[in-house]
Amino acid sequence: MEKRRVVITGLGMITPLGQSVDENWQRILAGESGINRITLFDPGEYKSQIAGEVKKFNPEEFLANLVPKKEIKKMDRFIQFGLFAANQTIQDAKLNLEILNRNRIGVCLGVGYIGINFLSEEINKLKERGPERVSPFLIPATISNLAPGQISIVFGLKGPNLSITTACAAGSHAIGESLMIIQENKADVMLAGGAEAPIAPISVAGFGNMRALSTKWNDNPKKASRPFDKERDGFCIAEGAGILVLEELQHALNRGAKIYGELIGFGMNSDAHHITEPTVEGPMECIRLALEDTGVKPEEVGYINAHGTSTPTGDLNETKAIKELFGEYAYRIPVSSTKSMTGHLLGAAGGVEAIYTVLALKDGVIPPTINLENFDPECDLDYVPNKARKAEIKVALSNSFGFGGTNACLVFKQFEEVTTK
Repeated sequence: MEKRRVVITGLGMITPLGQSVDENWQRILAGESGINRITLFDPGEYKSQIAGEVKKFNPEEFLANLVPKKEIKKMDRFIQFGLFAANQTIQDAKLNLEILNRNRIGVCLGVGYIGINFLSEEINKLKERGPERVSPFLIPATISNLAPGQISIVFGLKGPNLSITTACAAGSHAIGESLMIIQENKADVMLAGGAEAPIAPISVAGFGNMRALSTKWNDNPKKASRPFDKERDGFCIAEGAGILVLEELQHALNRGAKIYGELIGFGMNSDAHHITEPTVEGPMECIRLALEDTGVKPEEVGYINAHGTSTPTGDLNETKAIKELFGEYAYRIPVSSTKSMTGHLLGAAGGVEAIYTVLALKDGVIPPTINLENFDPECDLDYVPNKARKAEIKVALSNSFGFGGTNACLVFKQFEEVTTK
């Protein structure tokens, strides 16, 4: 049976670069960094003191038309981000939920972590004041599936309701899973992407002590996230959400929806090697599987939004994977990492980067990799250094690789208008 075609009809996001898709995209194309010194707590004693924080986020104001004030306080920050981005993408897609079949609309979000901010506060209460003072809302405030769960409840979406927890690949896995759900006729519309709020003392300490975070740029935060640069020394932890509306093509056409682009394929696999050390073979095979899923030839790929976290081994192995798969053509593919500007949103990264990839296709402009000033001689591809570039792109990939060796690759294509004879 022929697969149903799936298009993107709505976009919504909140990141360290802004609280709307337009603001994010303009700042991405301008090459601006969202990395600053941590303000959510005093980072003075920590190895890494910088992060990509969402600024001026007032959930009681931003979610007032969706959720009662007392309910907002029962949610961890990642759930609040998810609701905010979901509302944006529903509005952008002009989904009239009063007339659409809500049994055929679902939600699938990637959350790499848990509600660590709320959890940390309650652990402190337990230690200082005893078990009776722990909030009865601790569990629904912190478990990962309450991000899609709350979206489903608030908007009355009765289709598939899933949470994907695959570390830094979670957002991309959620989008890929949603693609398959629609292709297999189990839903007509899916809200898909990721939400994350990992900036808390315990996580910054943990990631810092495992030497995953950038530390030598504490005094110059905006230079810290520098994928493929010789001076990279780790990723910059970040927070936010990115959610797309994926929709079966005919369903979208029937309601006259605007279409940003088409999601045509998905690949996933495992390194089966180490919990934190990536391989070359795993990402390479993942990209190959994604292309195989679509029938797209390697030489048709016009842009790759790299995982590109700014870690020494990760960036190098992703570069090697691209070169091994594409051969000499690899040097002709623009490859950029928008994490150089947003930082690494962990489970939300795939959702945010999928949106940037779709906009690159739609607008014909490739985001830059900023802070690429001292090239690593082993990272020798076209990383679109420091300045956005106009380009006609027909097919683009978005890569995500996570702890545990889990890999995901999404394939997007410019939408071609459907004509009838």
